[in-house]
Amino acid sequence: MTTKYSWLFLIGLFLAGCSELEQVPQSTASKDAVFGSTGGMDLYTNSFYDNLPSGNDIIRSDEMADFSARTQVPDFLRDGAYGPRQSSGWDWRPLRNINYFIANCTNPAIPADTRRHYIGLARFFRAWFYFDKVKRFGDVPWIGKAMSVDDPALYNGRDSRAMVMDSVLADLDYATQNIRTTGDNTRSLITKYVAYGFKSRVCLFEGTFRKYRTSYNLGSTADKWLNEAVNAADKVMKEGGFSLNETGGTDKSYRQLFTNTTPVANEIMLSAVSDATLSVYNDANWWWTSATYGSRVSLIRTFVNTYLNTDGTPFTDKPDYQTMTFMDEVKGRDKRLQQTIRMGNYTRTNAGAVEPAPPVFSYTYTGYMPIKWSLDDTYYDGGTRNINSISIMRYAEILLNYAEAKTELGTLTNDDWTKTVGALRKRAGITAGLAIKPAVVDPYLKANYFPDISDPVLLEVRRERGIELVFEGFRFSDIIRWNRGPLMEQTWNGFYVPALDKPLDLNEDGKNDVVFYKVKPATQLAGVTYVNVAETVNGVANPQRLKNDTFGELTWLNNIPRKWDEKFYLYPIPENDRLLNPKIGQNPGW
Repeated sequence: MTTKYSWLFLIGLFLAGCSELEQVPQSTASKDAVFGSTGGMDLYTNSFYDNLPSGNDIIRSDEMADFSARTQVPDFLRDGAYGPRQSSGWDWRPLRNINYFIANCTNPAIPADTRRHYIGLARFFRAWFYFDKVKRFGDVPWIGKAMSVDDPALYNGRDSRAMVMDSVLADLDYATQNIRTTGDNTRSLITKYVAYGFKSRVCLFEGTFRKYRTSYNLGSTADKWLNEAVNAADKVMKEGGFSLNETGGTDKSYRQLFTNTTPVANEIMLSAVSDATLSVYNDANWWWTSATYGSRVSLIRTFVNTYLNTDGTPFTDKPDYQTMTFMDEVKGRDKRLQQTIRMGNYTRTNAGAVEPAPPVFSYTYTGYMPIKWSLDDTYYDGGTRNINSISIMRYAEILLNYAEAKTELGTLTNDDWTKTVGALRKRAGITAGLAIKPAVVDPYLKANYFPDISDPVLLEVRRERGIELVFEGFRFSDIIRWNRGPLMEQTWNGFYVPALDKPLDLNEDGKNDVVFYKVKPATQLAGVTYVNVAETVNGVANPQRLKNDTFGELTWLNNIPRKWDEKFYLYPIPENDRLLNPKIGQNPGW
């Protein structure tokens, strides 16, 4: 990492003399100095890493998803609150840097295969750039060269999604075939198998998007993309040398991936690596524990209900699941649940002392308080202090990409199931259903999430993806490609409260933690949080209620409508950019 950040500093000096699109850098370096040596090309291509998400980007990336509540309803989902004036993301500056490199990586003094390796890196990052743009805006201009300020092509309209995604696939094919680096112990660099992993991500997205977003009339090409996803994932699985982390047993292996200082190298493929010596930190604890700083994201009960029992049966098969208290409902569940939220005997360290740490209602609105990205020492809770490295890509995702693409193609075998979903569930402590594909539809999953899906295998693959990748930034994209935008209207519900004024011991350590009330008692229990669930507070409608007024599931902000609209499958083109170039038009409905 030290080398990488040093190169980034140097490339900054190089580019500082090149503020215009085609201006030769002054008093820094010539093209020959960069493109005439592997050191110069290393320097330049390291500048592309700024296009990857930072650790802070990743830990926030699911703050708008169907499976969680947060402090405020996103403007995106509020009627009239979001439009072209609020939109962003139409930024093309990083692309010019990439295209400039590709155009100038031609020095015959450098062996052809070496030049192809570096061009492969550049084309990987161009594919990354464009995939983000297409997911957000749909049709976008394809720009394959470094343009000058007077190039009339700067004011062209948008190219079709199909044309742009074909170009993205071509870039990824070139990258996978020409990047020579096959291993990187730091897990911070792009390798051949990271490129294959990313290709599986892109192709699964595009294949399922074309299959389920039928208005685009691209369904006939969906299988092509799904086969590409299978082949790319298969390449990683057979040649990449990765495996699922199991060093902590079923109780700890999953969460180790998100709290380790150095990436867990057998499973993490690409990471935003923290480095105390370079003051590279993230603020995961601050964001995930603060009552004021972050969005106070918490899982909703509808999603928590999808975690299986450890015997492999659906939790919602239990006849009393709807009225089970938090203390009981979290027992005997998929071990990833206890590594994702505060529950059971979870503890934290405070000034050296290990203390029980039940959910705290200064943060959570639902009772299901996340711990996936945060460290267990309260020292990290205030400020940008976290030293855990943040996964950008890991092997578990590749297994899920493979399983989903093959299921969509109708080619998933029992052996495929065993080495993908079965392997993930085995790590999570689930003891049954690991070797044979499911044959029975879970009615809860179908009714609450995917009413149009009747294939029990596809339902279970989607369940697994939601649970395994929760809070890693995939959920909104998954909802888009599955054509399931209405899931964003899910009720923000929390755990079941049996009665008002009844103290609850959430971690069963003998100490009461929370009381829900409508009239606060004159005398309160020490160490207990009191939560007001009355209809109004100081004459204003109370966003925190119980479903049945005096008992039932917690609810949050259900007095503010969230309405999905067909136009939300794409973001609007930002107004200022559209005014600069009217030819780019606007997305439907905006």
